Amino acid sequence: MLKKNDKYSMSALWHCVALLCMALLTSSCQLSAPEVTPADDAATSVVTENFIAPVLFNTDWEFSASDQDRSWQAIAVEKSWQKVSLPHSARMEPKIVNNQWQGFAWYRKKLQPNPAWNGKQVYVDFEAAMNAAEVWLNGKKLSAHLGGYLPFSVQLPLLNAGDDNWLYVKLDNRDSAVTGPKPLKLLDFNTYGGIYRNVWLRAENTTHISDAVAANKVASGGVFVSYPQVSASAAQVQVKTHVLTGATTAGVQLTQNLYWGEQLVGSVQSELVAPSTALNGKASLEVELEATQQLNLLRPHLWSPAAPNLYRLETLVFEGGKLVDKEINKIGVREFKFVDNRLYINGKQSFLRGVNRHQEYPYVGYALSDAAQYRDAEKIKAAGFDYVRLSHYPHAKAFMNAADELGLVLLDSILGWQYVNETPEFTAQVLQTCRDLIRRDRNHASVLAWECSLNESWMQESLIDQFTQIVHEEYPGANVYSAGWQEYGYDIFLQARQHRLEHYKKPTKPYVVSEYGDWEYYAMNAGLQQDSWQNLLQADRSSRQLLSDGEKRLQQQARNIAEAHNDNFNTPAFADGFWVMFDYNRGYADDLESSGIMSIDRLPKFSYYFYQSQRDANDYAGPLVGNKKVSEKTADSIKANTENRQQNNSGYMVFMATHWQANSALSFPIYTNAERVEIYLNGKLLGESVLESNLGNLPHPPHHFTLPAFATGELKAVAYAKGKPVAEQRVQTPGAPAKLVLSVDASSIPPQAGRNDVVFVRAMLQDAAGHNARINSEPVSFALTGDAELLSPVQVNTEDGIASALVRLGSDLRGVKISAHYKNIHAQTLSLANE
Repeated sequence: MLKKNDKYSMSALWHCVALLCMALLTSSCQLSAPEVTPADDAATSVVTENFIAPVLFNTDWEFSASDQDRSWQAIAVEKSWQKVSLPHSARMEPKIVNNQWQGFAWYRKKLQPNPAWNGKQVYVDFEAAMNAAEVWLNGKKLSAHLGGYLPFSVQLPLLNAGDDNWLYVKLDNRDSAVTGPKPLKLLDFNTYGGIYRNVWLRAENTTHISDAVAANKVASGGVFVSYPQVSASAAQVQVKTHVLTGATTAGVQLTQNLYWGEQLVGSVQSELVAPSTALNGKASLEVELEATQQLNLLRPHLWSPAAPNLYRLETLVFEGGKLVDKEINKIGVREFKFVDNRLYINGKQSFLRGVNRHQEYPYVGYALSDAAQYRDAEKIKAAGFDYVRLSHYPHAKAFMNAADELGLVLLDSILGWQYVNETPEFTAQVLQTCRDLIRRDRNHASVLAWECSLNESWMQESLIDQFTQIVHEEYPGANVYSAGWQEYGYDIFLQARQHRLEHYKKPTKPYVVSEYGDWEYYAMNAGLQQDSWQNLLQADRSSRQLLSDGEKRLQQQARNIAEAHNDNFNTPAFADGFWVMFDYNRGYADDLESSGIMSIDRLPKFSYYFYQSQRDANDYAGPLVGNKKVSEKTADSIKANTENRQQNNSGYMVFMATHWQANSALSFPIYTNAERVEIYLNGKLLGESVLESNLGNLPHPPHHFTLPAFATGELKAVAYAKGKPVAEQRVQTPGAPAKLVLSVDASSIPPQAGRNDVVFVRAMLQDAAGHNARINSEPVSFALTGDAELLSPVQVNTEDGIASALVRLGSDLRGVKISAHYKNIHAQTLSLANE
């Protein structure tokens, strides 16, 4: 969705849409770019009619950090400022974070008055900053904000003409009893630091659409879209708009235009009459106007995980006949409804196969580019998931925009993890966080429910009552749901298989298996105090397996997951969420939490292919965008870095969970969504795989096959459906490393210059025939030239034959070249400009 308090993500998201249109669709795309595109810096503000589009405010910042608190006067004369661009992490961390930095981070940026700002109200909008923030201009404190995951806005006073105007931001990411969660040394994830998301500058006319969060109004502020009626034959789109204007106005007209592709499918206009006083009854130079308008659609293109159709809603504000503000939202018309505790999406009963996600990258922590956020969403969709729990905090708008486009249903969460502080300050903070979360995200088609709940925490019923009341106050109407960790009070009950002592067999409300597949295979403790580490199970039985742990342990992880996922169907759950999509760091541990189905470097484990096999072939190839089928690249986006290329793009897949080496087990699982699989060794048919009959709840239970003996060569699986071969996979016994091949992480979003993008560069050790050598813990050295920075160490160890370097891009891809070597083997140089 694109909106003004999200004009924030216009540029990056529309770039993603354009790339999807060009690279993924087999015919012309029906999505069109907005007329107003944000520029990259305030100096290049784009004026259209009588208003200015918001601009990215990410470049030309300076940074300084200290373990000690310092006054503004002391920091102003600091000599050691470092030039940085946003998003930015307060410290580059090692891959395994065992002592995350906490302290005080200062950012500053020089401002020059822009003549285009004359007569306008100038705001700086922060998508997020960790954790307690103060904003200063020319030595005067303007604002303070508490909480590291949600946006806040600061209005700038008049700037000094001809002088240097310095904007300072002070951040404190130390443990907070008011925001929680647990202190870092006891926390199961890292919170990192810095201005790690985008910052935007907007110059508004006196008459303008308010910011949805900054307005701080119940069920109002900005543009609020809801759907009182949804069916296949007709739908109502209700748009509530909050406009700020001066006490003296020439008359304000509000227009809503709704587009399907380039076709205008609905329009409505209203005249807004400004009262003589503000809506709060106090005389003011600023007056609030509100209007609720309705658009009616016949035979609407409905949004769902299988068909994430998006309309473009343009909200236009005119004053005295001049266009003075414009906001664009990408909206999805859909209905989430529960009947007998079962989920119906647009009238169709649905089960959501899902996963939890932490937003962390190696080295940079939370400081991901919008493009990197999109790539994560694409990997989740390609893995076979339709649902993501945003654990355990609000995630970036860029990720949510991607979920809207790709068809990922979201459970949207406030910050929380095994921590409750019953002070008034804490209560006020978490309640306001719930309101701000809903105000930020309410127009996203992907959001199913609001997890205004302190994760894995026992809360007083009075607090739960306030949370659920806020959800329904902020989003009034039917089919709006709160979700929480206690059965009392919430509309949806969340319970983790890994914590429960018995199944939730007699539901009184809709139920989600919120987490499963990890903790119950890691410790015998079914409780919540995970940092106690009591009664740990043997490592080879655990689901926590690194990509480098070898095929036996990767098979064990996948076996655990299949068993747990199968067991979830014994409950009345309408959705489940595996823990977790990507490996991540923990504040209380000196190793990676490795239950991810992909490594922290975003490389797939065997369990990735188990989930991919659970999607039916007829919806595997990807979602609909603008009523056009997304073809192979989204569904196939991971395979470029593996040897699991399928024979065709029919939607069928097959994967043998073996590396077929001399020490490989002769019996191994096979994951497929086809009907049967034949196994060949060096061209000779050995027989058919056998279905795992004890996992009969699964849509597509795993197969297994046992060979009589090992023989060096090629193992091939051929999958059949309706009597015809539909997919195949080949695994070759690897030889000694003979060459090193470089590639960029597979995605429909290529490396983005000028956006502080971070991308993985892969170096695969291959044998003479071009097969992955499957060698772990071997050092590969990387070298980089051009306008880019190597964020990972120069030397990186291989995992499953691949060394992954993380590169941050500058403003120009031309001249950015990467090389690598291993012992006496050198890779061909990779030019990012050609990727």
